[in-house]
Amino acid sequence: MRKLIYGINISLDGCCDHTKFGGGEDIHEYFTHFMRKADVLVYGRKTYQLMVPFWPEIAKNNSGETASINEFAQAFDAVSKIIVFSKTLEKAEGKNTTIFRTNLQEEILKLKQEQGKDILLGGVDLPSQIIKLGLVDEYNIVVHPTLVGEGRRLLDGVSLQDNLQLKLTDSTTLRSGCVALRYQK
Repeated sequence: MRKLIYGINISLDGCCDHTKFGGGEDIHEYFTHFMRKADVLVYGRKTYQLMVPFWPEIAKNNSGETASINEFAQAFDAVSKIIVFSKTLEKAEGKNTTIFRTNLQEEILKLKQEQGKDILLGGVDLPSQIIKLGLVDEYNIVVHPTLVGEGRRLLDGVSLQDNLQLKLTDSTTLRSGCVALRYQK
């Protein structure tokens, strides 16, 4: 069974809104590493529309501001399948994108049973639902040394049935001062 890995950037005070704090080359390098180990991306509509067509366009034109941005874009564009869970998205813009409107738990369990590389999960709302279902195997959380005071929070308004005890399997301090934490169930 392949792993479902959740990746997110957060501020010290728990904000997941990427517009509230910046990211450096080392952040793109860190997430490029994980992107290369996956062949499926899972997003909700909001995250999908932030990522596509933005990253495929950078990959096509190699138009990122830095080499690390271009490498991330290439890794993103090389992923063979993007799954979007949405009840409102009419059609997908990206290549190899499928929209699912059916049972979230059932579809994620099917994806995990398929042969292949890791499955990467991104965003806030959809991952909160999948975390609540207990289907995430690994968490990659990059904590930025920033306090923002407001913004979207992971699991905001979500009640977990039980506390989810995770095991820290890696921690890395990046050049920017961000700390990349890796946890497993």
